[in-house]
Amino acid sequence: MEKKPVSHYLTPTLLMILIFASNFINTNLFKFGDNNFAVWFVLSFLCFACGWFINKTLGWRFGGKVVFAIIIATTIISVLMISFFRDYFAANELLIENLILYSLRNVTLGAMAIFGMSVVENLTLQRDLLLLQERLKIFEGNFIDSKKEAELEIREAKLKAQKITNDADLYAKNTVLKKERIEKELKEFIQAEKELIKKYENVG
Repeated sequence: MEKKPVSHYLTPTLLMILIFASNFINTNLFKFGDNNFAVWFVLSFLCFACGWFINKTLGWRFGGKVVFAIIIATTIISVLMISFFRDYFAANELLIENLILYSLRNVTLGAMAIFGMSVVENLTLQRDLLLLQERLKIFEGNFIDSKKEAELEIREAKLKAQKITNDADLYAKNTVLKKERIEKELKEFIQAEKELIKKYENVG
């Protein structure tokens, strides 16, 4: 696998920061009075955009591995941080509930990044499919044209071969006729010579 430029890893770093920063946001996701939903929507959109750019820079396979590693790493860090600083992270709730809740939030934001990757990958595949279909149409058109040209050339070759055959037959017939005419004229000449010799013999 070719080495990726360091700049391509800026987006995964931003994604990790966003997922980790979500640990400091209120857990009441749909509490509209505190504008938490708007904050979570913006955060989800940013993770989606990060996934989009990760797929553009790192590709689907390698980028997917990077995003998965980010989700695992941030979840482990979040679990350790919540375990050590449980008084800060909703002290009134049970530790296990907090661990599950924060882990699910990290996974959800990571899933938004994977969703962004899948969207751009799907669009790319659709574009490539359209290009392949266009190339296939062009190839089929060229193939049909080439087939027609080949058929025309075969017809022309057959006509030329037929003409050559006809010319050869005509030449052979003319040659035979000339030979027969020459033989006939030669026989007539010999016959005339014989008759002339007989006349001379009779006169003498």
